[in-house]
Amino acid sequence: MSSATELGEVGRTKAGRTPRRNRRGRGEPQGRLALLLLLPSALIVFGIILYPIIRTTIISFFEVNSAVPVATPFVGLRNYTDILSNQAFYSTIWRTLYFTIGSTALELIIGMALALLLNAPVKFRWLFRAIVVLPWALPTVVNGAMWRGVLNAQYGSLNALFTQLHLINDYRSWLGTPTSALNMLIIADVWKTTPLVAFFLLTGLQSIPTEIYESTRMDGAGPIRTWLYITLPLLVPSISVVLVLRTIDAFKVFDLVYVLTGGGPANGTQTIAYFTYVQAFSDQRFGYGSALAEVIVICILLLSAVYLRALRRDEMTLI
Repeated sequence: MSSATELGEVGRTKAGRTPRRNRRGRGEPQGRLALLLLLPSALIVFGIILYPIIRTTIISFFEVNSAVPVATPFVGLRNYTDILSNQAFYSTIWRTLYFTIGSTALELIIGMALALLLNAPVKFRWLFRAIVVLPWALPTVVNGAMWRGVLNAQYGSLNALFTQLHLINDYRSWLGTPTSALNMLIIADVWKTTPLVAFFLLTGLQSIPTEIYESTRMDGAGPIRTWLYITLPLLVPSISVVLVLRTIDAFKVFDLVYVLTGGGPANGTQTIAYFTYVQAFSDQRFGYGSALAEVIVICILLLSAVYLRALRRDEMTLI
């Protein structure tokens, strides 16, 4: 019996199975090594992400009105109640949602069209892709400064172009009214970020097997039906990623507003991130600004959850 048992263990070992004792002894050092390798990244993530979030959350419960370390009284939830009772906060939220929805929708539509064009088998396709990516390669501050020159009421190129095309008779101040300035912000953001959306969707298009299109073509499906029933359902994961990333990025837009409009005119382009900056650093209400930052995090989480839930439902329906 003992010899048979030994032979069985030898057979299992030769067949590629490691005895449980050896697997356990070998696995523990590997697990410790993995933890040691992950430790530097975990410390960096904690230092860059978690610590500022924890610190901001703590400050939001205090009345901090100076950059100099002084006595800071604990006020509990008063900063949050002040935010919810401030009418300017709700106006800022609606402007931010308008900017987020408008820019994300336009970027998705135009980006989808660009992705389909860049995926088409044409000559010099690499050159077209290089040209399309140029706006996204510009820093956001440079993009804002460029559009400020384009939209200038006295010498802006947009006024010159529309005048030459007889679309307008006189030069206009595109940044002179709150509604027009907010729409120009959306256009500037769409011009810069659409290439990123296009390349995300282009990656999704190139991951679709060509055999699917060949079989649908043999079945007599036209381009519209192919796009609706084949391409679009298979692009749902890429669209989900694009929507979540662009929603987060657009909702917390700051640098474009800072450079192009400065929150004006009449606070008409003041988004929630810029409003937080004004309250925290211009007015030095650091406790109130920290509470606003926490509200931004909560709003972004809610928007992302709504997007993911809706897209998951649509994906299950398409399947």
